[in-house]
Amino acid sequence: MPTMTPLSELTGDYVLDPTRTRIGFVAKHTMASRVRGRFEEFEGGAHLDGDDPSRSGVRLTIRAASLQTGNRRRDEQVRAAFLHVAQHPALTFTSTEVRHLGGRSFTVTGALTIRGVTKPVTVDVELTGTPGDAEVRFTGAVTIDRNDWGVNWNAATTVMVRPKVTLELDVAAVRRT
Repeated sequence: MPTMTPLSELTGDYVLDPTRTRIGFVAKHTMASRVRGRFEEFEGGAHLDGDDPSRSGVRLTIRAASLQTGNRRRDEQVRAAFLHVAQHPALTFTSTEVRHLGGRSFTVTGALTIRGVTKPVTVDVELTGTPGDAEVRFTGAVTIDRNDWGVNWNAATTVMVRPKVTLELDVAAVRRT
């Protein structure tokens, strides 16, 4: 079993590796089925302070039109009717607080903006790997109520699609040189 790099050695500025990062979501339909999707285009980075994680920070910008669920018709409908990508081309997250919970567990609180509405969220995050001295891997998730951001189409979808959506992160980041 590989050993993890000590937190103090992870201090630095990192950029997301888009080829090894997955940003996804899970929404439930009232028929008990789950719709899983992902965003294909995003950018972001982090400043990690291994000695004082509270001085760390994260930023993420997701291109809303890059949403994919595996169903072209549904994707077009979600992009246009739910996310309004023409008026709101990006979803953003900027951290305001990082807390080390012990071991490899953290919470990252920040401002999530969807459709021009900004609300605070707290993401539970786990450091899952440090495969090299210039790379870190994290997983995380947060469940939000999409209605808080006005992500709804009409009265029928209010009933048909449950309001809770789980955002899932599997992040690989590379230290900037």
